[in-house]
Amino acid sequence: GAMLMAIRLRGMDTEETLALTRAMVASGRALAWPPTWHGLVVDKHSTGGVGDKVSLALAPALAACGCKVRGTPGGWAGGCQAPLPICAQPQVPMISGRGLGHTGGTLDKLEAIPGFCISQSPEEIRSILERVGCCIVGQSEALAPADRVLYGLRDVTATVDSVPLITASILSKKAAEQLSALVLDVKFGSAALYPSQESARELARSLVEVGTQLGIRTVAVLSRMDQPLGRAVGNALEVLEALECLDGGGPPDLRQLVTALGQQGDTGRREGTRGDVGEGLGGGQIGTWPRVGTHASHWGFPPVSLTPRIPDCSGAPPMPPVSLTRLPPCPPGWVQGVRALPLAQVLHGLGAGRARVGDPVDPLVGAELLVGAGQHLRAGEPWLRVHHEGTLDTGGRRVLQDALCLGPEPPRAPPPLLAETIVPEGP
Repeated sequence: GAMLMAIRLRGMDTEETLALTRAMVASGRALAWPPTWHGLVVDKHSTGGVGDKVSLALAPALAACGCKVRGTPGGWAGGCQAPLPICAQPQVPMISGRGLGHTGGTLDKLEAIPGFCISQSPEEIRSILERVGCCIVGQSEALAPADRVLYGLRDVTATVDSVPLITASILSKKAAEQLSALVLDVKFGSAALYPSQESARELARSLVEVGTQLGIRTVAVLSRMDQPLGRAVGNALEVLEALECLDGGGPPDLRQLVTALGQQGDTGRREGTRGDVGEGLGGGQIGTWPRVGTHASHWGFPPVSLTPRIPDCSGAPPMPPVSLTRLPPCPPGWVQGVRALPLAQVLHGLGAGRARVGDPVDPLVGAELLVGAGQHLRAGEPWLRVHHEGTLDTGGRRVLQDALCLGPEPPRAPPPLLAETIVPEGP
């Protein structure tokens, strides 16, 4: 505890953070890949947000481009040449995590699919990557076990927000995956870990510098998180929206972020790779859901057309329906935006999230935004559809109504979703 407090108060330079990260990696085992995969293993990590279902669309889209993706807590994986090129047949493994607080976790979203299995052995992960090119699984206890010990201590010593400790926590697990490349989505705003772009930039630079020193080609994208990403919030609803994105549809902001992160691995593409993420999502060179579904089926999704319910991998009976509540605006007006944090907090209270590690979540609780910024609402026109169990009480309704920002005039053009890209310094 004293060491953590000293780090929190005095900070660490890049070399000190690098030494701590390497020590945490050495506390456990490292994953092993075939020699032919050298330079081809890439991962993605997000600091978390409301409606963030990027990994669900990005991993199979990259695999369809010829990447091998293995997912990790908050991430995916693939790799290459500077800065983050996609080589022929890269591997995209993702080791993902569960949600805590108002942000959702990728594993919780996948487990909204009945029968989906997030636990795979290293041998099974390798087999999936060889056949499919991507997988999203839960974290192994053998990877950087020191991180779990330090994380528990950080929680009780008020050192959770220490940039060096966050950097070492994230990168120790990534280095244990033996990655070639890493793309980071560092979010900032009212519903993000960091409220300002400046504070998010500090973390992003630390991650890029230390990741590069570890031999991982690392790039960070700073994205805004004041409004929900996409139109769906809640585990099951976000799975469906990710599938819509893979099928050539989906909301523009989600498609923009998936494409931007994917392009960080698309620079300097070698001859022989199969198109890029933007073309894949648009139904161009890669193709849309029928082709991507071939990849996704190996980590849970059946390769079929979209349906109005979550695909079922187990043959179990359909989950019972939830209550639907539509919220109309109080006065008519122009939609300026929807504040993500109060929306997520109400859904969290309805069962979509957890307050403690191990708490259950209700995968069917969520909300669909029926409007977007710049749209004019008439009196009584609904703007939000809430999926919930039981009754949505008056207090929850009031908080949700306050999340809708209306004005008498059309809004000004919003700031760009993608604010900045942090790349390694030097040649």
